[in-house]
Amino acid sequence: MTGQEHSPAAEKADRRTAEELDALLLGAPRRWTRDEVARMSGVPLERARRYWRALGFSDTGGAVVFTDRDVEALLRLDELVREGVVDEEMAIALLRALGRTTAHLAGWQVDVVLEQLSGGTGLRAGLSVDEAYTTAERLLPHLEPLLTHVWRLQLAAQVDRVLSDDDTLVDAQHLTVAFADIVGFTRLSRRLAERDLARVVERFEESAADVVAAAGSRVVKTLGDEVLFIADGPGEAAQAALDLHMMLAADEVVPELRIGMATGLVIARMGDIYGTTVNLASRLTAIARPGTVVVDVATAEDLVGDPRFETTALWPRPVRGLGLVEPYALTTRRVR
Repeated sequence: MTGQEHSPAAEKADRRTAEELDALLLGAPRRWTRDEVARMSGVPLERARRYWRALGFSDTGGAVVFTDRDVEALLRLDELVREGVVDEEMAIALLRALGRTTAHLAGWQVDVVLEQLSGGTGLRAGLSVDEAYTTAERLLPHLEPLLTHVWRLQLAAQVDRVLSDDDTLVDAQHLTVAFADIVGFTRLSRRLAERDLARVVERFEESAADVVAAAGSRVVKTLGDEVLFIADGPGEAAQAALDLHMMLAADEVVPELRIGMATGLVIARMGDIYGTTVNLASRLTAIARPGTVVVDVATAEDLVGDPRFETTALWPRPVRGLGLVEPYALTTRRVR
């Protein structure tokens, strides 16, 4: 038998099962029911079920779906509650934030890996458990500590912003809010195939994330054809908006954008932002013509004296829910 040949037994040994891949991803095999996990951890079943629902997982009934690591996690969480570090409601809120964020993160990462494994076709035909296992085996030891490191960086940045803010309310901040919107996205979605449309959105979101971060601003969320970003001051947001226009103007994949921007008090809750300032920025985006940036009075006034920008008053106009609004066109200052 040559080195290239495999016996049926050897071929079977080379194959990874879906259960083995599942155990690798979880860090341990599934071996316990919900009742057994609750009993081993000493956590009342109803409280344990509340924790699991907060993480975004459905009721498992009597199925064997939990691992030893689930027992450890439940013990650790219950210890925080028993020692008074957090109460049960705070624990639920923290778990809900963790569940929603990591679900989005996991989905995004799996999409990226599957795109590569399928050779960019998006077809399942070329995918195998073996290849998925090998990829996960290589990535997990590096991604897991990287995830913790990046989370700590983001946590430190958020806490620093809260402590350095002068507003009376803990969840209120004075920010510049901007929406960047793809022009004609509805028509585009009718014309392009699904995967081509997905590439447009991905290209837009990647470009926006890079440009916004480089200008000192922060992306709050993406909504397909729209990106919401914020900055501590209007200068950073204005630079991000104009840079984004400039970068995508030469991009043959992403259509033109329109951007609206407003400055004022913003309420930040659960990773999102709310308030009149957010609504105003959204309305100004609808006013903006393709390829332009429109800002409110507060932003225009704050940018006076900044040598990088020019603002030009536009005709006042009524805006639903906000009354008469005085918009300004934002442009890069011309060198004379």
